[in-house]
Amino acid sequence: MLNKIYSYLLIGSALLLSACSSTQKNEEVAIIPTPLSIEMGSSEFQFDKVSTIGISDESLKPAAEYLASIFKGAVTFSVEQDNSKADITLALKEIDQNKETYVLEINPKQIKIESASYSGIISAISSVRQLLPIEIENPTPDLVVTLPSTVIKDTPRLSWRGMMIDSSRHFWTKEEVKSILDLMAMYKLNKFHWHLTDDQGWRIEIKQYPLLTEKGAYRKFNSHDRECISNITKMDNPDYTIPEDRIQVIHGDTIYGGFYTQEDIKEIVAYAGQRGIDVIPEVDMPGHFMAAIGEYPELACKGLIGWGEVFSSPICPGKDATLEFCKNVYREVFQLFPYEFVHMGGDEVDQSNWKKCTDCQKRIKEEGLASEKELQAWFVREMEAFFKENGKRFIGWDEVLNDGLSEQATIMWWRSWSPEAIPTATSEGKNVINTENVYLYFDYLQDNKTMGKLLGYNPVPDDITPEQKALILGVQANVWAEWIPSIERLQYMITPRILALSEIAWTEPSKIPSLTEFYSLILPQIKRMDIMGINYRIPDLEGFYNVNTFVDETTLNLTCPLPNTEIRYTTDGTIPNKNSQLYEGPLTVTETTSFTFRTFRPDGSASDFVETKFMKTPYREAVDVETTSEGLKAVWYDYAGSECEKVDTAKKMGEYEISTVSIPEGVSGNIGLVITGYIEVPTDDIYTFALLSDDGSIMKIGEDLVVDNDGAHSPKEIVSQVALKRGLHPIEIRYFDNNGGMLEMYMINKNGEKTIIDKSWLKH
Repeated sequence: MLNKIYSYLLIGSALLLSACSSTQKNEEVAIIPTPLSIEMGSSEFQFDKVSTIGISDESLKPAAEYLASIFKGAVTFSVEQDNSKADITLALKEIDQNKETYVLEINPKQIKIESASYSGIISAISSVRQLLPIEIENPTPDLVVTLPSTVIKDTPRLSWRGMMIDSSRHFWTKEEVKSILDLMAMYKLNKFHWHLTDDQGWRIEIKQYPLLTEKGAYRKFNSHDRECISNITKMDNPDYTIPEDRIQVIHGDTIYGGFYTQEDIKEIVAYAGQRGIDVIPEVDMPGHFMAAIGEYPELACKGLIGWGEVFSSPICPGKDATLEFCKNVYREVFQLFPYEFVHMGGDEVDQSNWKKCTDCQKRIKEEGLASEKELQAWFVREMEAFFKENGKRFIGWDEVLNDGLSEQATIMWWRSWSPEAIPTATSEGKNVINTENVYLYFDYLQDNKTMGKLLGYNPVPDDITPEQKALILGVQANVWAEWIPSIERLQYMITPRILALSEIAWTEPSKIPSLTEFYSLILPQIKRMDIMGINYRIPDLEGFYNVNTFVDETTLNLTCPLPNTEIRYTTDGTIPNKNSQLYEGPLTVTETTSFTFRTFRPDGSASDFVETKFMKTPYREAVDVETTSEGLKAVWYDYAGSECEKVDTAKKMGEYEISTVSIPEGVSGNIGLVITGYIEVPTDDIYTFALLSDDGSIMKIGEDLVVDNDGAHSPKEIVSQVALKRGLHPIEIRYFDNNGGMLEMYMINKNGEKTIIDKSWLKH
């Protein structure tokens, strides 16, 4: 009898591995992303060593060959056009209005897969792979392969389920790119956005301009490379090692680089297509173009090549020859990538050179433009028109939102500080792809909040009309590679995060598992990754904060979302290794002690280490002052640096009264804040403060630094405790950012729940 599973499936508590048996059974089953409906039976289908795949249409032959490859020789398949008696049948069949809907039926006699589209067939194959025993990833000759009796009907929420990989900042070989495509296919992601050019390297062969790859694909070691090398020792992490096959020494200079020939590109596009993945190339312009300008300097404004305060010199849109160069590049790109969507970038352009350039000023005058900003918009419109002439649909980062593009253009929203992008673009009839940086930039470092935030993120905003929601194609994670030099580091940054991405892209919000459920569901996936040799990130240890305060003594009790994770620690400031003290249970702490904990994968490789301080301290005395108002005082400075203590050395821009620790309304651009006042606590107690910022922030109580979240970084939260006596305590929060930014402060109660600080507690 079949048992209906409503939202997610987890059967059994452990996968029993027996060295004495050649038959491996799925005692643990979990499909990610969560299927619409599953019915599990008590029987199974057992494969013969030689089996057949039948297809209803010749177009499904690549899918059949992909399915056969998953078995890695444990079962040998022949592919037949007649699918009536085959062991596995693949059939194109209309199921419902969504072309990607699929039905997978496994019974003891046959396995049937049906969908109206090739991509739907591939999604069903992804479910088959997850139902196979994990040993299929590295099978022994005597492995007997079975699949549990199952009926799945499944359909995706969003049609665009993407991932962007940056191949410019650091380069990925063909095989490494294919390994990412395999991972995407396993979890039903179907759009591969390939960032192929930037200031740091040109990675795609353009035959008309051979210098782009002969020289533009290579660079002297830069600050990103040097920091990666430094992190090998500083972080005790070999994942920061730059692969030797990307390094040359020429005339004493260390050169980094690599590129894809046009044949390489065709091979990867075909490989992706077989797995139901469309490839979207990006050649960024008019900015982020130094790798090309370095070899063809005539593309830039005359005598104006280099870097501004933040970004590099862009192309010169005043020259007709520059426009022709850009179009010629894209003519070759269009021939290599069959998918209709192509990404042109259009972000982070330093327009200051255009003010000084006679060609640009002439173009502005001739086209009746009012400014350099309008000159960029003119260039973007010219390129969109060219894309349309060649049968391609233009995608640009959200900076191009107001450039006067047609309804056929698609906006890729990334800047969380520009929330108007989605409602504005969709109100104009444009499609949008959500890649909001706070949630979906997978190059951002992770903490114990990352996965829960991602699972709880709705990429389709609630506050727009149904018609506007229909214009949101989907969601995509972006992985920028400045500090990701190796495939091991890339795997660490995206797994298991990619599983949570697949949930919010595929699954209806009401069916997305909770964080606790999710960690249970991914256990079989993690075991599969162990066999596949994927360098996944072990989720954060729990049971402590960055700074933990106690008065007499306390107990340190560690937990990890992945059970039986090996944990080792030191108390002398060194980074733990396999010879360090093994954590075997709760520790009693009676004196101020700094701990460093590190987790290890089953193969012995190390994951993260984390430092925490347990500080024995008396309660801090309150101060006797008179306050006149609720809330805090904030002073904004025009600060462009990267140290909180120097914020108030910049020009003062304004003063504000605020009721919460946040960026005051109207503050933008270079932001340096000094927030002062008092916090009034009701009882003698240990209070827990969480400070989240992008970039740096610190919090002082009196003269003591309680929370140190300083330095330039992506969104990062630091949590610290302090023992306070009842009454008023002076506080100061300092913050800086010069590109949008985020600042939030909370308290954490005894149950571990975040709470906004009661505004009546804040005084000035």
